[in-house]
Amino acid sequence: MALPVSLTDTIVALSTPPGAGAIALVRLSGPAAIALTDAVFAGKRLRDQPSHTLHVGTIRDGARILDEVVVSLFRGPHSYTREDVVEISTHGSDYIVQEVLALLLRHGARLAEAGEFTKRAFLHGAFDLAQAEAVADLIAADSALSHQVAMRQMRGGFSQELKELRGRLVQFAALLELELDFGEEDVEFADRTGLVQLLQEVQQLVRRLLRSFELGNVIKNGVTTVIAGRPNAGKSTLLNALLNEERAIVSEVAGTTRDLIEDEVSIEGIRFRFVDTAGLRDTTDVVEAMGVERTMKRVQQAALVVYLFDITTTTPTELKAEIEALKLPAGVGVLAVGNKLDVAPDTDQEAFLTRIGTVLIAASRGDGLDELRQELLARVRLDGLDRTGSSTIVTNLRHAQSLEQANQHLDAVLTGLSIGAGTELLAADLRHALAALGQITGEISNDDLLTSIFTQFCIGK
Repeated sequence: MALPVSLTDTIVALSTPPGAGAIALVRLSGPAAIALTDAVFAGKRLRDQPSHTLHVGTIRDGARILDEVVVSLFRGPHSYTREDVVEISTHGSDYIVQEVLALLLRHGARLAEAGEFTKRAFLHGAFDLAQAEAVADLIAADSALSHQVAMRQMRGGFSQELKELRGRLVQFAALLELELDFGEEDVEFADRTGLVQLLQEVQQLVRRLLRSFELGNVIKNGVTTVIAGRPNAGKSTLLNALLNEERAIVSEVAGTTRDLIEDEVSIEGIRFRFVDTAGLRDTTDVVEAMGVERTMKRVQQAALVVYLFDITTTTPTELKAEIEALKLPAGVGVLAVGNKLDVAPDTDQEAFLTRIGTVLIAASRGDGLDELRQELLARVRLDGLDRTGSSTIVTNLRHAQSLEQANQHLDAVLTGLSIGAGTELLAADLRHALAALGQITGEISNDDLLTSIFTQFCIGK
């Protein structure tokens, strides 16, 4: 079968971040990658050299030397893209990089599109679509846990689980299709009782993967956590304590914070984006009122709200009313945190110690922060899911949507079996379920889907 026209080109791109640095890496891939580099490289003849070797020489534009470089040679199919690949390590000058790229373009290469190297690897069968998407997740990983999950998926952990799921369904689907071929003889090749049991087992696994997406989304995108409360409750002090730096201005004057202050911290591999906000109160100060309005808007957009209150001035009844006044959307969690434990009488502490879900701290001294961190983690921890990343965790929205479609079609098959639906309907729903699972790994794909996925990659990968 002829390859798509785009795969007959030799592509080139800068694969390191743009900007001045010690080293820049220019990557080529395609049928003419070695010959094209040979035309501008003064050193050993690359076409005569074995794969996976390094060669020192110069890049020349005619008699003009552009740079002294190291060329890495990877012959297909033993390369990232399964094509001939050449990587030229130049000095990290923007000028040098642009000159080298322009020279290679003049000799017949074309600039790579976003994600085109990885797209070629997928099209040549180096890995499936789920693994290809994990490459982008690995590049974007900014915590040990997100790195571990992406690495597991890139190495095929998720794909293998899906392959096993589809394999179990394909056998029964084939028997149903066989029944359709012998429809006039009214025979059943597929054991209906066994099919129900199989579908229930597969659906249980699909639902576990779907449940894991809630945690996977947190691992990948973090948790937007708004710190809200009355003025002088200690919100800025708490933010500084969590970040372990003086990020926000702290003052005894009420209403110091007028705008939103944001920063991130990782707690056991989960990324929390804390937002310090203006104190919630009625005010005639125009600027402070704008800050309060922004606070209320951000509270509505949060994944989690830490409602900070002063335990020396707040009663449990007042706390309940203040939290209700936030009018949080469904699905937004709230954690009540009592501050100023260090100066609160025992009677004030006792009023909240028996309140479920309330954490007491002294933000200025750091008392109770470990308990607060554990409570924050508990709000994003799902029972039965492994937060170590050693089991499959779905982090991709597209995967979750396909799993949901598969789950719905499996429901339809089970319903059809329970009411004695015809083989045609059962086979059709089972085909849809298999197609939904196949979309995740790319066994079933189209050009629009591939374009949507790979244009989200950086150029050069």
